[in-house]
Amino acid sequence: MLRVVSATLLGAVLFAGAASAQETTIKFTLGWKTQGSDAAFFVAKDKGYFKEEGLNVVIDQGEGSGATVTRVMSGAYDAGFGDVNAIIQNASLKPQEAPVMVYMMWNQPPFAIVAKKGNGIETIKDFEGHTLGGAQGTPTTRLLPVFVRKNGLEGEKIKISNMAPNLQEPMLIKGDIDAALVFNITSYFNLVLNRQDPDKDYKWFSFGDYGLDLYSNGVMVSRKLLASNPKAVAGLVRAVNKAAIEVAKDQNLGMKAAVNYDNLINEAVEKRRLQFSFEKLIVSPEMKEIGIGDIKDDRMTRAIGIVVEGYQLARTPEVKEIFSREFLPPLKDRELVYTAN
Repeated sequence: MLRVVSATLLGAVLFAGAASAQETTIKFTLGWKTQGSDAAFFVAKDKGYFKEEGLNVVIDQGEGSGATVTRVMSGAYDAGFGDVNAIIQNASLKPQEAPVMVYMMWNQPPFAIVAKKGNGIETIKDFEGHTLGGAQGTPTTRLLPVFVRKNGLEGEKIKISNMAPNLQEPMLIKGDIDAALVFNITSYFNLVLNRQDPDKDYKWFSFGDYGLDLYSNGVMVSRKLLASNPKAVAGLVRAVNKAAIEVAKDQNLGMKAAVNYDNLINEAVEKRRLQFSFEKLIVSPEMKEIGIGDIKDDRMTRAIGIVVEGYQLARTPEVKEIFSREFLPPLKDRELVYTAN
C-alpha cells in the first residue's frame, strides 16, 4: 500500500512540475510604485486569470510610465504598463526595438496644468506673466510649447521654473510657483497627501481639453514577445481585460488585491486614485463606443503628429508601429461599466 501511495504522490508531483514547466513567465513592470490604479494587474494575478492563460506574470514596481518603455526595450522586462507617447518617441528613432501597445487603458491624457485658486489664473491666457513649475523631460513639460502654439499663447511671457517632480506640489502650496505642469492622477493625490483640497482650492487645465487630444497609458509588450509568443500576449490581454471589467464594478476587490501585493500603501488614498483613474482617464464617450483596450486610428494619427511636433522627431511613425488590436477580446467582452463603490 505504501508503494502505491508513494507512486501516486510521485505522479502528482511530476504532473504538477510538468504543468508548471509549461507556463510562460512574463516579467511585467508597473508604471510607478504600487498604486490603486494598477488594481487590474493585481486582481488578474490573485484570482488566477494569468495562470488560466498559462502565464506566470511577475509584477515589479516601476520608475515612471515613460521608463516602462526603456525597461522593455532593454530586455529586462517583457511587458509593462506605461505611456504610449513614449512608445511614439522611441518608435521614431528605433522602430525595430520600440515596444507595441496591445491594450489601451487610459483613453484620456493625464497631462495637466494645476494652479492654486486666487493667484490670478482663471484661464489659460493667464499663464502669461506667471511662473509655471515643470520637471524637465516629463511629457507635460515637453509638450508645453505645442500647447502654447495650439492655443495662441505668447510663450515668451510664460516663465518656466525647472524642478524635481517631488517639489512641484510643495512649491505650489507655498506660492513659490503659480502653477505646475503635472500628471493629474499623480499631482491630485500629492496634494491630498499634503492635506490640500485639490477640487476646492485648485484649478485644473487638462491638455486634452485644449487641443492635445492624446492617448496615454496601457499595456505594452516587447517586439520579441510579440514575435515569439503571440499566444502569451493574447492571454495577457485577456486576463488584464477580465480583471479591469471586474474592478470597474467593484473597487474593493481591486484594493484587496493591491494590499495583497503591497500592504504599505495608504488604502484610502489609493482607492480614491483607483476611482479617479476610471472617472478621469478611462471612461469616456470613445471608450463607451469601442470598449476598453482599443483606440481610433484617426485619433492616434493626430496624437502621433502632436508628439512628433512636441519632441521635434525626425520620423513620423505609423499607427501600426505603435498599437496592435490583434490580441483584443471581442467588443462584447470589453464593454466596461464603471460603478463607484
